[in-house]
Amino acid sequence: MKRFWKDVTVDAERGVRLDGKPLRTPGRAPLLLPTHALAEAVADEWRACGETIDPGAMPLTGLGNAAIDRIASDTALFAAGLAAYGESDLLCYRAEDPEELAARQAAAWEPLLDWARRRYDVHFEVVTGIMHRAQPPATLARLGEAVAARGAFELAALSPIVTISGSLIAALALIEGAASPEDVWTAAIVDEEFQADRWGRDPLAENARAVRQRDFDAGVRVLDLLRLA
Repeated sequence: MKRFWKDVTVDAERGVRLDGKPLRTPGRAPLLLPTHALAEAVADEWRACGETIDPGAMPLTGLGNAAIDRIASDTALFAAGLAAYGESDLLCYRAEDPEELAARQAAAWEPLLDWARRRYDVHFEVVTGIMHRAQPPATLARLGEAVAARGAFELAALSPIVTISGSLIAALALIEGAASPEDVWTAAIVDEEFQADRWGRDPLAENARAVRQRDFDAGVRVLDLLRLA
């Protein structure tokens, strides 16, 4: 799609307007944002557009669209899908060897697990290898409750963080302020960094990681903007 507007503004309802006309989601709903800060950030993406719209360069708009079109109509269903990541959380599956990798995993992952144990009063089954081991039902229920308590825009922001990191626990630590974005990203790429340090960096893999980090960072930024007026 070619750029067809000149002016981008934010109205009193925190909706984005292009030349005075309300911006709509792909589902034709008005794109109304829950905070002025997020509305202005979405507006900035539209202000920064070149002659052709590149959706990949507008991740905040994409997350806003998802919150309204896909999530708001059934937040419980979407939350349940995210909560399912707790059944096979990255942090619970450790390497037995080499010892250096196991040590890196423990250093990055154990503080997050310790936080979740204290925060939710739960037990985690931590295993070596990749064979699935079920987590206690009480643990899954508590994690599910924590996700279900979030609204549509928070769930939209959490989605790329959970799916890219592979860890519901790390994402919950982030949204509750118990871990920084850098902590969570470092935890997500422990295995990749180990392989890169051992075998060297592959340009294609690095490009793919950059795309994932862009989407991860967009989720983090939405969470930050939701906390502002």
